[in-house]
Amino acid sequence: MRYPIETKKTPVTLLAAAIGLALQMTVATAIAQEPASQPAPAEPAATVRDATELDTVQVVGYRASLVKALDLKRDSVGAIDAIVAEDIADFPDQNLAESLQRIPGITITRDSGEGRNISVRGLSGEFTRVRVNGMEAIAATGGEGGPNRGRDFDYNVFASELFNSIIVHKTASASLDEGSLGAVVDLNTGNPFGFEHGRTFVVSGEAQYNDLTEDTGPRTAALFAYRDPEDVWGVSFSAAYSDNTTKELGQNTVRWQQAQFRSVGGVICADNPGDAGCAEVADGFHPRIPRYGEIEVERERLGLTGSFELRPSDSTRLSIDVLHSKLDAARRERYLEVLFRGNEGGMDVTDYTLDPSTNNLTRMEVDNAWVRSENFEKVWTTEFTQWSANLEQHFSDTVKGHLMLGRSTSKLEFPHEITYMYDDRGYDGFVYDYTDDKKPVLAYNGADVTNPANFQMSEFRDRPSRTDHTFDTISADVEWAFSPSYWLQAGMTHRQFAFETWGGIRDSGVCAAGLFDCDPDGDGVDDFYGIPATSDLSVIYDFDDDTGAGSTTRWTIPNLDAWNDFIGLRGLPMREDQGNVRQVDEKDTAYFVQLNGATELAGRDFRFDLGVRYVETKQSSSGYNSGVYVYVDRPTYSDTLPSANFAWSLTPDLIWRMSAAKVMTRPSLGNLTPGGSVDSFNYRVSFQNPFLDPTRATAFDTSLEWYFAPESILSLALFYKDIDSRPIRAERTGTYASTGLPLSLLVPTSPAEQNPEGRPWTISTIDNGPGGELKGFELGFQMPLSLFAEGVPVLRNMGVIGNYTWVDSEVDYTFGDEIVTERLFGLSKNSYNFTLFYENDRFDARVSAAYRSDYLDGTSGTGNRFEGYDGTLSVDASLGYKINENFEVTLEGLNLTDDYQDRWTDITARRRYEYDHTGRVYKVGFRYRF
Repeated sequence: MRYPIETKKTPVTLLAAAIGLALQMTVATAIAQEPASQPAPAEPAATVRDATELDTVQVVGYRASLVKALDLKRDSVGAIDAIVAEDIADFPDQNLAESLQRIPGITITRDSGEGRNISVRGLSGEFTRVRVNGMEAIAATGGEGGPNRGRDFDYNVFASELFNSIIVHKTASASLDEGSLGAVVDLNTGNPFGFEHGRTFVVSGEAQYNDLTEDTGPRTAALFAYRDPEDVWGVSFSAAYSDNTTKELGQNTVRWQQAQFRSVGGVICADNPGDAGCAEVADGFHPRIPRYGEIEVERERLGLTGSFELRPSDSTRLSIDVLHSKLDAARRERYLEVLFRGNEGGMDVTDYTLDPSTNNLTRMEVDNAWVRSENFEKVWTTEFTQWSANLEQHFSDTVKGHLMLGRSTSKLEFPHEITYMYDDRGYDGFVYDYTDDKKPVLAYNGADVTNPANFQMSEFRDRPSRTDHTFDTISADVEWAFSPSYWLQAGMTHRQFAFETWGGIRDSGVCAAGLFDCDPDGDGVDDFYGIPATSDLSVIYDFDDDTGAGSTTRWTIPNLDAWNDFIGLRGLPMREDQGNVRQVDEKDTAYFVQLNGATELAGRDFRFDLGVRYVETKQSSSGYNSGVYVYVDRPTYSDTLPSANFAWSLTPDLIWRMSAAKVMTRPSLGNLTPGGSVDSFNYRVSFQNPFLDPTRATAFDTSLEWYFAPESILSLALFYKDIDSRPIRAERTGTYASTGLPLSLLVPTSPAEQNPEGRPWTISTIDNGPGGELKGFELGFQMPLSLFAEGVPVLRNMGVIGNYTWVDSEVDYTFGDEIVTERLFGLSKNSYNFTLFYENDRFDARVSAAYRSDYLDGTSGTGNRFEGYDGTLSVDASLGYKINENFEVTLEGLNLTDDYQDRWTDITARRRYEYDHTGRVYKVGFRYRF
C-alpha cells in the first residue's frame, strides 16, 4: 500500500488531501456533487484523523468556500469547524477574529472597532491555544487596557489576506497540543502546491472609509506563487498592507462610588455628621470621573509570508514557512472631566437628585469642583515573526514519520505613553444629569473652559514599556498502519517558552518635580499647583457627537508636543514600574500515543481515535516582591490527559460524534509573578502566586450532524465541562501598611500617594481553588435555497447559514468573607450568527448578523460588585461583481447599525460605565488575477 503525501502544517488525512485536489481541479464539479462519502474500511489512511487545511487552497467564491469547510467538518473524527478563503489572498472578513465569530460557539471582543480576542463556548482567550502553521504562538499587542501580558492571542496583529484557512478544534485528542479548555485554533497560510502549475499572481486593493473619522485609508494585498510542472518544488510569497483610523466617541464615568462631600446644600458635613442631606449624598453613588471625549486609534499593518516546498520523491516532503507581521499603532484620548475620585472632601454640592431604586445620585450641581482637561497619547509597535520547517518521510507503505521545528516571537514596545493634565481645582457651576445615562448632561456653566488662562498644567505621565513572548518548538511523530483498518501514532513535543515584560514610569506633579516655583512668596504654602497654561501650549478640541442637551462640547487641551519641549520630558528621571517588571520561563515536554480506526459498527462506518497525552511543565518566574527582585523555581508538575473521539455514521448522511477528554490550561502569565501590583488610583493591591496550578477539567461532547443535502447541514452539539480546580482570587479590605509594601510603589500624583491611608484598601490574593461547571449546546444550519427553489430565479442562487449557542457556568468568587457564585468572565449565555447570501457566475452578495448577550469582565471596585458589557449586534454586508474571469470589484459595509459599546458596573444596579461607538465602515475595492 502506498501513502499519498499529506501536508503537516496541521495534521491532515489522505482523504482531506484528495478532496482538496478534486476541488482544485474543478470547483464547479465539487459544488455540484454530493459531499464525499465515508472511507471504506480497506483504506484506513484515507480517514481524517485531525481536520486541517486541505493541501489545495484554490477555492473560488463564497459558496465554494462553504463546501470546502463543510467537507472538513464532515471528515473529522473530533468536533471541528472551519473557515476557508474564498479565493487566493481573499479571506471573507477584514479581521481573523471577525471571521471566527461566524463559527458556532465563538464570540469576540472588539478594541476600537476591530475584533481582537475570542471566547469559545464561554471560555475566554486565556483558555484557548492558537497555532500558526501547526506551531503554538502568542501574538500580543496594545490597545484598551494596555499591553497584552497574558496567554491570550491578539488576532488584530495580522491582515486576514495572509491566511487561507482557520480550523477550530473543539474537542481534544492525544495528538493535539495540550493547554486548552476552550479550543485549539489553527491559522494556516498558503503553500505553493495549493496553486496551479506555473505562475500565479494576484493583486487586490481597497479604500476604507469610516463615517465618524471621515477618513479614507488604503488596504492592499498581493500574492505570487510558482509550482514546478514536475511537482518537485514550489515557492510562494504574499504581502498585505493597510492603514486606517478609527474613533470611539461617547461618555465614560470610570465607575461610580460613594464619598462624603465637604458640604451639601450649604451644610458643612464634617461639622454636622447627623445632617440628612450630607448622609444621603455620602451614601449615594456618583460618577467617579464623568466625561465626554474621544479615543482615536491609528493602525498601520504590514504582513509578509513566504513558503518553499520540496518533493524530491513520492516519499519525501520538505517545507519551510515564514510569517512576519508588523503593526504600528497610536491611541489618543481627549477628555474634559470632573475628578470626583478622592477629591469630594473639597467640593460643595448645591443641589442633587437621588434615584432610590439604584441609590444613584443621577443629578448634581457642584461648586469647588476639580475640573480636568487631559490629552493622552501612546504609540506602540508589535512585530510577530515565525519560521517553521516540516519534514515528512514515508519509510515504507505502512510507516511514515514527521519532524517539525521552529520559533515564533512577538515583540511589543511602547516607546511612550504620555498624558498631560490641565486642572482648575476650584470650579463653580458644574452640573451633571444622568437621567438619560446614555447621553447625560455634562455642563460647565462657570469659567470658560476654552480659555487656557483658567487652567494650570498640574501633572504629567509617561509610561514606556515592552513585552516579549518567544516559543521554540520541536516535535516528532511516527505513524504505523499495522492493518487495513487501524493505525497507531506516537510522538513527542518540546516547547521552550519565555515571557518578559518591563515597564518604566515618569509620573509626577509639576510642583513635586521642581519644574515651576509653586510657592513664589516662600511661606511654605503653594500658591500654584501647576504651570499656568497659555494658548501657545494649548489647542482647542471640539467634541463632535451627540450629547445631552446643554452639555459643554468645546474645551482647551494641552498640546503634547509643545509641553514635551517646554518641560524637557525625555530628560526627566524615570523609575521602574515594579509591578510590571517580571519574567516567566516555561519548558513543556509532551508525549502521546494514539490508536486510530476506520471500520464498521453494526454495518455502518465507524471512525475513532483513542489515546493519552502525558506532559511535564517546568516553570520559573521572577519579579519584585516588596521592592526586592526575587527568583522562584517551582517543582515540575505533570498531567496525564486521556482522550477518546468517535464518529459513527448512523446513516450515510447522519453522523453521531462522541468525545471525552481530560484537559488543562496553564495559569495566566500575569498571575505567575512572585510579587504584586499596586493601583494607587483605586486603593487596590493585587498579589500574585508563582505556584498556581493549571485549570483542569474533564470535558464531554456529543453531537448529531445531518448532511441532508449537498452543501447542507443541520447539527446539534451538547457539551459539558467539569472544572476540577482553577486559580481563584480572594479580596479583603485593610491598610496599605498591612501589605508590607514600600511607599515608593505609589504613583506620584495618585490619591493614595497623597494620602496612603485615605480610605480602606482592597487587597486581592490568588490561590488554587475549587472549580465549577460549564454546560451548553450549539445549533447549526446551512442550506442553499436551490433545494426547494431550483427553478425560481434569484432564489436558486441564494443560501442561508445560521447558528445559535447557549452556554452557562457556575464558579465561585470571594469578596471578603462572602462567596458569590456567578458565571465565568467573558461568557455570554446567548449568541447567534446568521448569513443570507447570493451568488451566480458574475455577482455575489451577502449580509451577516452576529449577536452576543451580556457578559462579565471583572470583579469591579469602589463598592460595585462585578462589571461587564451589555449585548452587541453587528451587521455587515458585501457585494461583488466579476467584470471578467480576471477582474472583480467589491463593495462592503461593516457595523452597519453602528452598534454602541455599552459597559456597566455593579451587576445589580447596572450603573453606566461607558457608552460609545466607532461608526460605520465602507470599503470599495478590486481584485485582479493575472
